[in-house]
Amino acid sequence: MQQVLQNLANGETSLVDVPCPNSKNGHVLIQTTKTLVSVGTERMLVDFGKAGWIEKARSQPDKVKMVLEKVKTDGLSATYDAVKSKLDQPLPLGYCNVGTVMDGSDTGFEQGTRVVSNGNHAEVVRVPKNLVTAIPEGVDDETASFTVLGAIAMQGIRLIKPTIGEAVVVTGLGLIGLLAVQILKANGCRVLGIDFDSSKCELAKQFGAEVVDLSKGEDPLVAAEAFSRGRGVDAVLITASSKSNDIMHQAATMCRKRGRIVLVGVVGLELSRADLYEKELTFQVSCSYGPGRYDDEYEAKGKDYPFAFVRWTEQRNFEAILDLMAAGAIDIKPLVSHRFVIDDAKEAYAKLDDKASLGIVLDYSSSDPEKLTQSTVNLGAISAPSKGKGNVAFIGGGNYASRVLIPAFKKAGANLTSIVTSGGISAVHHGNKNGFGSASTDLQQALDDKTDTVVIATQHNLHASQAIAALEKGKHVFVEKPLALNHEEINALEAAQRASNSIVMVGYNRRFAPQVQKMKALLSNKSAPKTFIMTMNAGDIPKDHWTQDPSVGGGRIIGEACHYIDLMRFLSGSEISSFNAVKMGENDFVEVTEDKAIITLTFKDGSIGTIHYFANGGKSFPKERIEVFCDDAVLQLDNFRKLTGFGWKGFDKMNLWSQDKGQANCTKTFMQSVISGSASPIPHEEIFEVARISVDIAEHLRS
Repeated sequence: MQQVLQNLANGETSLVDVPCPNSKNGHVLIQTTKTLVSVGTERMLVDFGKAGWIEKARSQPDKVKMVLEKVKTDGLSATYDAVKSKLDQPLPLGYCNVGTVMDGSDTGFEQGTRVVSNGNHAEVVRVPKNLVTAIPEGVDDETASFTVLGAIAMQGIRLIKPTIGEAVVVTGLGLIGLLAVQILKANGCRVLGIDFDSSKCELAKQFGAEVVDLSKGEDPLVAAEAFSRGRGVDAVLITASSKSNDIMHQAATMCRKRGRIVLVGVVGLELSRADLYEKELTFQVSCSYGPGRYDDEYEAKGKDYPFAFVRWTEQRNFEAILDLMAAGAIDIKPLVSHRFVIDDAKEAYAKLDDKASLGIVLDYSSSDPEKLTQSTVNLGAISAPSKGKGNVAFIGGGNYASRVLIPAFKKAGANLTSIVTSGGISAVHHGNKNGFGSASTDLQQALDDKTDTVVIATQHNLHASQAIAALEKGKHVFVEKPLALNHEEINALEAAQRASNSIVMVGYNRRFAPQVQKMKALLSNKSAPKTFIMTMNAGDIPKDHWTQDPSVGGGRIIGEACHYIDLMRFLSGSEISSFNAVKMGENDFVEVTEDKAIITLTFKDGSIGTIHYFANGGKSFPKERIEVFCDDAVLQLDNFRKLTGFGWKGFDKMNLWSQDKGQANCTKTFMQSVISGSASPIPHEEIFEVARISVDIAEHLRS
């Protein structure tokens, strides 16, 4: 199928063949008939992409601060690679989609139902059920494509709380502003529209508004005074896009005492206290389509808000707009300035630079039915080195997989056969970039006969089942940590490994870091027990992030602290005999306490160690420090850049120009084992030992 993507690095818009997304619980699979280009939002994204590095930095000063902090801790090279990788990610454009349901069996949407959603510009989209609404019979597809923009206008108006007969100003008569004019008129309000564009002012007049045409030198304050009969307007809805602070000052000046101002657009917000104070004005920013926006529980997990307590949600605002369309209260026909078929999407986006552009509708009637449901796209020829050795498929193409693992495997000599992702976009992008043979949304593509090794880099709750599926097909498996989330999964994986006799490797890369290898070599000459102190300044992750969900991410002890459990196991060279763990006490200031923990390990050779896993530290402090005390000598490794020895004969330091956590050596060693048929680089008994201890510690901290 075809999808419109944008490159954030250079602003290039492209129409790309991508695999059809697979069905997913709680989501609706939709075949698109029409989409609407949101001229304001999408022009802003394209302009950001086209901007140079300096302009990008100026527009996002908060991101610049984060980059500078990362340079201090990780070095310039690692930071540059991370920023470059972030900008390289393809961005799917569009959020105003109309189509028919292909699959929605567990969502209540029957196959063939016409629906509107916030899906992208793609021939097939997969959308969470709470962002999908059925279209009434009296509303055609082109009209319905304006629903999402209408909901944005509707939410801003709901915050104004207008009553019949009130005088309301709409500043900015783009698509959202013109839809807002019609909604306000349907609500029984008197409306005054303001814009620089005479043609948009004429459209507002058609919809029943009085207007102020700024291009003709008309004074908005004088007009508002007359419009409000000298009393001041009741409310101002700002749907304009401008860096100027004057729009807010103008809105405050127009308002009556205790008037309301709601911001839907983007304007300068250097507010004057006097403007708001003297009239006791109310100012509020409106968030997109309505309640539920950016709430993962509502949007991704499909948990609706109680109707009696949250009357209007995103989905219910969609319904309200469609009802107004069905009643004839909203007319979108005058708002359509251009129509294109999806094949001409690049030409459509070129119209964003045309000031006369308003509603740009993309039509999908020319879509090829045979290509719509194809789950695999061929990218290039596969040149297998020797059958059964070195042919690697990837399941997952997220940030870590694309930035670290794929390049590392490619450098290690892997023949990249297929990359499989749930949505397909990242599979095509990273597949083309790295020379994969195919991109797919079908897991079986990674398990076919051309592949002898599978790399799993998906969400943590999928690791065990996908690894078992690969082992049952006789594949070697590299799992990005963690191996599994509970003992049942670990036991099943261990049984599958023994039955297949294939290698199971977990990406515990730190034991392969060059400085850690040096530490291991130095410690190998010491027979006395060791004492370890390992500190990870992990950084905060919000409570609602998927990694914090025990059933999805497993929590951060299983998901990340496992690195240090394995590292300590490696450096000690002895089996773990016991553990103890304490976390931060429950309090009123910190939502998640499990990721602020002290873990103590004891080993059969008498060694002991503590892991300080703290998510409440500052980013300006280095992320990782490892200290080893043994036989009147100390080793100290700071952030995998600076290794210092105290009391070691013939060794005092080993410093690197850039951080090296061992990812390249980890994958290289694994590939050597696969190709040569030798044993796993990490003994299987250690792999499963660390996995079980990690689960035990996490469960102990939660109990």
